[in-house]
Amino acid sequence: MTKKINLKKRPIICLTSYNKFFAEIADQYCDIVLVGDSLGMAYYGDSSTRSVSLNDMIRHAKSVRVGVKKALMVVDMPYGTCKNPLLAKKNALRIIKETKCDAVKLEGGKEIRHIIQYLIKNKINVMGHIGLLPQKVQSKKDYKIKGINSAEKNKILNDLKNIQETGVFAIVLEAVKNETAKEVMKLSKVPIIGIGASKKCDGQILVFEDMLGMFKKIPKFVKKYSNLRGYIKKAVKEYAKDIKNKKFPTKNNIY
Repeated sequence: MTKKINLKKRPIICLTSYNKFFAEIADQYCDIVLVGDSLGMAYYGDSSTRSVSLNDMIRHAKSVRVGVKKALMVVDMPYGTCKNPLLAKKNALRIIKETKCDAVKLEGGKEIRHIIQYLIKNKINVMGHIGLLPQKVQSKKDYKIKGINSAEKNKILNDLKNIQETGVFAIVLEAVKNETAKEVMKLSKVPIIGIGASKKCDGQILVFEDMLGMFKKIPKFVKKYSNLRGYIKKAVKEYAKDIKNKKFPTKNNIY
């Protein structure tokens, strides 16, 4: 992979997307569109991201690629696909070949430094991900803020040091205490994209469905910009009512 990535613009605007239709809209306003393995929870209703397969990611990323024309398109490497450098390279190359994405994202800190280095050595663009690591969480109750004590803060800062030294073009910082996130920003040498971190981050990312108001419960770090769940519910209710009252289809809907 040879595309050079240079994120000079600030702030960096990012959203997730799992299909062409949302991707087309995100592409008009975002610098990065991430095909996240959060699709396991946001799309399939699973309790964690660990159930998402490589085939799932590729299928959704193909759809997103149709909608993304300008933004940088990044695809998550799902759980179990990066156990060692050779496996990570094989799976990353498959994702890139089949989806035409610009980069892949790997979760983890110091423990995966050698894997990221190997991918970048083989001309694969990589985005890092530190802080809360969803692939290590097995149920919703285990989603907890990181960096709340000195041990956790030191781990995050050590992970930052190790991952940014590999040559990643950016790092996602997830669900980290504000004060710890500020420390990350002081030491960062690559763009930091926050989700549930400090507003001082170089950019922000949210799950598209979260910010649209699709779900009854959302994390504290999400700001709802719409009430899509309510709009859909209203539309379906009116549709059902029209059918019951024989008001649909009308003359305009019949051939």
